[in-house]
Amino acid sequence: MQYTLLGNTGLVVSRLGFGALTFSGGNTSLPSVYKVGAKLADELVGRALDTGVNFFDTADVYADGESEALLGAALKPHREKVVITTKVGNRGSRELLHAGLSKRHILWSVDQSLKRLGTDWIDFYVAHREDPYTPLEETLEAFDTVVRAGKVRYIGFSNWSAWTAAAALEIQKANGLARFTHGQMYYSLLGRDVERDVLPMMRRYGLGLTVWSPLAYGFLSGAYTRADLAKPDNRFSNFDMLRFDRDKGFALLELMRGIAQRHGSSVARVAIAWVLARPSVDSVLIGATKLDQLDDNLGAVDLRLSVEDLAALDAASAITPIYPSSDWTVPDARTARSLARP
Repeated sequence: MQYTLLGNTGLVVSRLGFGALTFSGGNTSLPSVYKVGAKLADELVGRALDTGVNFFDTADVYADGESEALLGAALKPHREKVVITTKVGNRGSRELLHAGLSKRHILWSVDQSLKRLGTDWIDFYVAHREDPYTPLEETLEAFDTVVRAGKVRYIGFSNWSAWTAAAALEIQKANGLARFTHGQMYYSLLGRDVERDVLPMMRRYGLGLTVWSPLAYGFLSGAYTRADLAKPDNRFSNFDMLRFDRDKGFALLELMRGIAQRHGSSVARVAIAWVLARPSVDSVLIGATKLDQLDDNLGAVDLRLSVEDLAALDAASAITPIYPSSDWTVPDARTARSLARP
């Protein structure tokens, strides 16, 4: 395993982290996602630990809290040597007040997460989404409160726009509040939008980046066919948050299969290795519902894609610049003057 410091902190995390989205004690609200029960959860966590993974991720909303409980139980004997992330902000029940990033909900939720995880502290506490109904100042003061109370060591955000995160960081700096240390964002060969504005913002503030779904909910494993996507019981029929271009996706997979074959590797490893090779990425979260699947994904940390491989993947997955953004190019002064002449 490889390790790095997360963002501008002194905390060492494994470059591959384990995501416990699929852990469930019997929740059937999303059977295509919540597949991993207690026994398998313990086995998966044990395998990850054996390979050097020390970074584990969950959220209070995953399987209505069951994921936190199963992950906490599996990590309990190892708590002193692991880093645990959980998240707050999404709706976890039908209760009116159990959602969002209000001070009330954050202070209540952190205690619930601590109980389910069976721990005295949370290493990273992350705002799972933006909350347009709560003043940003209120949210940031609540995060500062849980840090000062010793319940949380570091704080971060997930799925926030660049401007919202930048505004938050300036408010934290101006008011002496605990500051965000990293962002957890979706980033894959089929989802490179963070390159427009989020990544430049993160570099400006020295933030770390952890990545969720490097396989685009499993599509980039190469396991799905067009016929599979038409079936009503697959995850893309009832949990399709990413909405990527299917034709582009299948064309990309053909390129990836060729690269994988040359390296004696799997398509999934190629997808994860590409994300690991991105200069702003600290750690990539991988999930699994089978031990052999986890073993294969963990092998991505040892896959070195060539310069030619990376260039081909970059070209095939390139995004179109949107004005205005950091990757928008304008003519230089000489060209501009020539264009201005009658």
